[in-house]
Formats: sequence, C-alpha cells, structure tokens
Amino acid sequence: MHTAIERAPEHHLTSDTVKQTSVSRRQLMGMTVLSTLSAGLSNMSNAQSLTMTSWTTSPGFPVAKTSYGQPSRFQSGFERKTLPGLSPVPENSASFSPLQGLLGIITPSGVHYERHHSGWPDIDPREHRLLISGADQSFVSKPKVFTVEDLQHLPSVSRIHFIECSGNTGTERLRATAPTVQYTHGLLSCSEFTGVPLRLLLESCGTDLNRAKYVLAEGADAASLTRTIPMNMVLNDEVLVAYGQNGEYLRPENGFPLRLIVPGVQGVSWVKWLRRIEVGDEPYGTRDETLHYIDPMPDGRHRQYTSLQEVKSVITSPSGGQRLHGTGYTKITGLAWSGRGKIQYVDVSADGGRNWHQARITGEALPKSLTRFEFDWDFSGSEAILQSRAVDDSGHVQPTYAQYRSVRGSESVYHNNAIQSWGVDAEGRVTNVQVV
Repeated sequence: MHTAIERAPEHHLTSDTVKQTSVSRRQLMGMTVLSTLSAGLSNMSNAQSLTMTSWTTSPGFPVAKTSYGQPSRFQSGFERKTLPGLSPVPENSASFSPLQGLLGIITPSGVHYERHHSGWPDIDPREHRLLISGADQSFVSKPKVFTVEDLQHLPSVSRIHFIECSGNTGTERLRATAPTVQYTHGLLSCSEFTGVPLRLLLESCGTDLNRAKYVLAEGADAASLTRTIPMNMVLNDEVLVAYGQNGEYLRPENGFPLRLIVPGVQGVSWVKWLRRIEVGDEPYGTRDETLHYIDPMPDGRHRQYTSLQEVKSVITSPSGGQRLHGTGYTKITGLAWSGRGKIQYVDVSADGGRNWHQARITGEALPKSLTRFEFDWDFSGSEAILQSRAVDDSGHVQPTYAQYRSVRGSESVYHNNAIQSWGVDAEGRVTNVQVV
C-alpha cells in the first residue's frame, strides 16, 4: 500500500487565506504547492481501467502548433507567486518559485524566483554595454567597453549553480509563519548558466590581479544596484558574466542581457542587467551593503558582507498544505544545497529530530548546486514531524533552530539556514511547524 498526496491549497488561494498569512515588507521574503505526485495514486490501475481514449484513437496536434513550447494545460498551479501586500511597491518585491512541483534540480526559467529593487527593465541588447575600469588607472591599464556580441565571441563555459536570496526563509526566524514550501523556501532556484569568466575579461583589460582585492558590480536597472565581490572569487574562475540560462538567453526578469554569476553567494550579489565592473583594493560599502543586507547580532553589532549561503535543505513533498490519503509507503523528497561546495549527505527524521536516517542522493552532487534527495517512509497514520538535515563536504552541518538562534539571535531576516519542520497529523494533513 502507498499514500496519495493531495495538492496544497495555494493553487486556489482565497483572499481570506492570503490575509491570514502575515508578512511584513521588512521580512520581504519567505512563502506554495503542487504535488509532484498525482492525487489519483490511491489505487493501482487494473487492466479493466485501461480504456481506449480519444487521444489514442485520433491524430494529435501538428508540429510547431506553438512556436515556443508551453507546459500542458493540465499542469495547473505550477507558477511563480507573490503575496498581495508583500511590498507597497510591486517593483520592489519578490516572487517565489514553486519548489513543491519541481523535478530534479533545474528550475525552469519561467518559474525562476524574482527579487527586484526597482522593477525589471526591458533592455535592447544592441544598445547595452559593459564597462570594465579601475578605481584609478593603476588597477586597470586598458579599460574597455564590451557589447553583448563581443562577449558572445569569447570562449564560453556553462555551469549549474543554485541562487538563493539571502532573505529566503526570513519569515520563519521567530516562529512558523508561512503555510507552504513555496513561501518558506521559494526564493531559491537552480539553472545552467552560460557566459564568460570575469577573470578573462579583467585580464584582457590589463588588470593588476595582484594589487586588486575587490570588484564593484553595478546593474542597469533604475536602482543601479551595486555590490562588492572579493577578488579571490574572481581569481578561481567561478565568477561569470552570463548571457545564457538553461540553453537560451537570460529572461528579462533574470537579468537579460547580462548577469553576474557568483556561485554560493547570496542572490543580491548576482547583479542583473550588468553594466559596469570597477576594480579596487577595498570594499566599496555601497548603500545595499551598509543599510541593507546586514545581519543584526545578539550583542548589538551588525555583520557586514556576510554573503555566503550556508548549508541548507528542505523537504518539498510532503510539505505544508499537502495531505496524505491512506497509510503506507510515502516517498519523501527534497532539495539540499551549500554555498561552500557539494552536499555530502542528507539525513531525514520523521520524529522531530530524535532519530535520523540517511536519505539517498539522486544523481550527482554538484558543487554549489541544488542536490535532490529521497527517503522511503512508512506513514502509519500516527502524528509525525518531518525534517531534513544536510551536511556539506566542508563538514558543516545544518543547524536546529536552537543552535541557529544561540549564535545568530532572531533579529536578522537574512541567511536563515535552520532545519525546517513539517507536522503531519493523524488525518495526513501537513502544516508548517517549528521544533526548538
């Protein structure tokens, strides 16, 4: 016997349900669910139910009926979502990726999460330019302006990496708040990015790589978002100037025509609509590095430039808003990631962390990428608390909320990597709970 999973209610969220989900603009991050399993799995099909259907007895649609392929019309609810009232200015807001419905590790570009500070511009790539220069001429001897076409003529690389907003799961820092995994962890995506290593561009401009310690990246949006990137990340060839994502050009809301790729680092540093790189020898202390994206600590101090995304995981099914029908075998599945490197292994608990069992990793664990895990669970009809705990190849272990708060406190909305819990009641209903 096995269970069947009922889709979460956010596919038809009512205004009352939305109002019950309290999110402030300061939290601005966190909170939906299409099950990866069909609600019709309660019984195995028998031979008599295999009838001849209309699509079996008549020809289908012609080739190229749609010039750009679209999801099935029966695949409802698999979409990015935001929350009314998340921000008074919709151009300065976020949308959340439907983690509960994703298969494997790649996020389709059309449901990649969004976080904009002044809306997304619709840029003509023929008019876009990238300037590389230095704080003074001693850093860069040959400043250059590149067109998008110039960059596409250079040797390219393609790499798979996750990107996570530093505010992901920020709503959960005090208590269990968001109803579903889309809203608790949906400021997270993973893609194959194609572009040119930034180091190659800096070398072509005559950059003094020994003296240079930092680069400043600036976007072409109305916010002119700027971020400091340590040069050591550039020198190891990780940082890319990307123009491609998942086999096509970047989408406008994901940075078209150029985006900086900074693996393992918070999403705000992956500057979209990249127009300028400046090389210097000290951090730039820009607006979004001094007033925002800083971490209040329990002793009253603030951590600055804490851009690394620590080891983290979440069970995406069963998860909040879903419901198990029946008892027996249930496949638990989820995602794990770390800004420090590869996921070494993931443990799963069904009793709130009292006992842990190692999950299986599906596919190869890639560095600074999402990793899919699965675990076979026998749901007996008794109450349970499902958790996952990731360990990366540097030895870092995902903390409990008690461990997290003992070091970080509970004031920061950024970099929450504590263990997520899903409560399952005797009727199979799954809700967001918090174990402390």
